[in-house]
Amino acid sequence: MSELDEAGTALFHQTMPFTKRLGVEVLRHAKDAVVSRLAWEDSLCTLGGVLHGGVLMSLADATAAVCAFLNLPEGAQGTTTIESKTNFLRGLREGYATATSKPLQAGRRVIVVETEIHDDAGRLVAKVTQSQAVL
Repeated sequence: MSELDEAGTALFHQTMPFTKRLGVEVLRHAKDAVVSRLAWEDSLCTLGGVLHGGVLMSLADATAAVCAFLNLPEGAQGTTTIESKTNFLRGLREGYATATSKPLQAGRRVIVVETEIHDDAGRLVAKVTQSQAVL
């Protein structure tokens, strides 16, 4: 899956301008899964050329937010992150970080989303579980 979802990318950049600054690109945005990615670049790294954990968390947070938004109950206006837990499993030193967010539970007050971030070889880089309050 490498073809860009231009409408999804526009949604990210318009609702979360920080994602444009990070260079986030969307590959898919649908109710059952949102997939986005960002390219490794030196300015986003820690010493040693490893993509910064905060960059990975930002990618996961943005991707999960759109996933939650697409799963809002009727009449709701939006969401906001109220809890996020990240497990970092390996460093990313080249290529893309690709995030896939899927809803675990879409309730009337809280939506729980799970996000996996993989490298270009398909190895799991980080796993994030978030709770998003329904506004």
